[in-house]
Amino acid sequence: MAQTAEPAGHTREYDVVVLGAGPVGENVADRAHALGLSAVIVESELVGGECSYWACMPSKALLRPVTVRADARRIPGLPEAAGGPLDARAVFARRDAFTSHWKDDGQVEWLDSAGIDLVRGRGRLTGPKRVTVDDGTELTARHAVAVCTGSSAALPDLPGLATARPWTSREATSAQTVPGRLVVVGGGVVAVEMATAFQALGSEVTMLVRGSGLLARMEPFAGELVAEALKEAGADLRWDTSVEEVHRADPDGPVTLTLSGGERLEADEVLFATGRAPRTDDLGLETVGLTPGSWLEVDDSCRVTAVEGGWLYAVGDVNHRALLTHQGKYQARIAGAAIAARARGDEPDTGRWSAYAATADTAAVPQVVFTDPEAASAGLTVAEAERAGYRVRSVDVDLGGVAGASLYADGYCGRARMVVDLDREVVLGVTFVGPGVGELLHSATVAVAGEVPLSRLWHAVPAYPTISEVWLRLLESYRG
Repeated sequence: MAQTAEPAGHTREYDVVVLGAGPVGENVADRAHALGLSAVIVESELVGGECSYWACMPSKALLRPVTVRADARRIPGLPEAAGGPLDARAVFARRDAFTSHWKDDGQVEWLDSAGIDLVRGRGRLTGPKRVTVDDGTELTARHAVAVCTGSSAALPDLPGLATARPWTSREATSAQTVPGRLVVVGGGVVAVEMATAFQALGSEVTMLVRGSGLLARMEPFAGELVAEALKEAGADLRWDTSVEEVHRADPDGPVTLTLSGGERLEADEVLFATGRAPRTDDLGLETVGLTPGSWLEVDDSCRVTAVEGGWLYAVGDVNHRALLTHQGKYQARIAGAAIAARARGDEPDTGRWSAYAATADTAAVPQVVFTDPEAASAGLTVAEAERAGYRVRSVDVDLGGVAGASLYADGYCGRARMVVDLDREVVLGVTFVGPGVGELLHSATVAVAGEVPLSRLWHAVPAYPTISEVWLRLLESYRG
């Protein structure tokens, strides 16, 4: 196994020291090692990180049976077969399998096969290029230290919350029972996905949203369609509502929330999905002139801008550029290549779309929200494009009018939007909402990242009859 080869307390030197063995840290180390550098990862929890055990994998394992059943109910001949309740025990068992039952043996074996060392424990910076692990091991980096510690759920400062045992995303995705009544506080991705999953598993779900809609970072119609579906499924959505106090008298009893306006709401569990915070509070940032607990600002190669010498990198959630696993892995490949180039004495080209610049973080971020219907987007929304100074036009298409969508499900309900840069006639962003649209997203990502001219997209012929024919409809609508 890729454990420390020497007893704890020894000083060891590597080309690259990585803090955090999630997908981001693994990819930084792997890319640097593949390019000829030695690498070690320090991890205090499970190798594989948040995504493998408490986020992407378990949440999607919980949601997949929900969307399969929903799709089956939309096809003649299947509603009766798919009409019964979900088997929560079977759903949880499948989820547990995808998390490897919260054991990281397989991930550790992969590190070993990749030639990357692992040190178990909490690592802290103790000066430039120096990391001390809580078991006494001292690590020094010849070229770079990469902070890849991710983010954690941010809980609001509310009276009673600390002793009320609230759920965060971790407790929700690892739950072993279905609460009879679940309150979800928030309106973002975690909130809508977990509301979708537990409503389908049998919970009575109430969502408390401070604003007037869901999925505020996507096109407005995405949140509207997801909200309509949640209401139709039986969830109670309350807008412009905040929580003032939380109370749970009995550890095994219900939780009571006091809402703005004085109303009291009782539930068996409450999930706070109210944002993320960087896991940088106990990393020794103060020893290199940075503020503990802060997001780390980086350049496009993920090098921390406030630290002299160019040896410190912050990759993934901690740099607050795009808090998505796939985007963090993308940054990791960029950062690993940049570290290796600089180790050779080369200063890499970090211009837009170069191999050493994470340009997609600001121009072509893809995301899928695995609700029913799914919401998927790549690139910029209309509002984001206008704020960035582009002269844009958007075109919308009813996905239900696409032949492939009507074959996919009776009464298919969905919508697509394409945002076009009028000066260059390239696609800046695309949003799809509807059953199964997540599988459309990479075509949109390629169009946006490739800055493919609309005149050339006319020659990308969608297969008939598939939902991807929406691309033809979008181009036709744009041309008029």
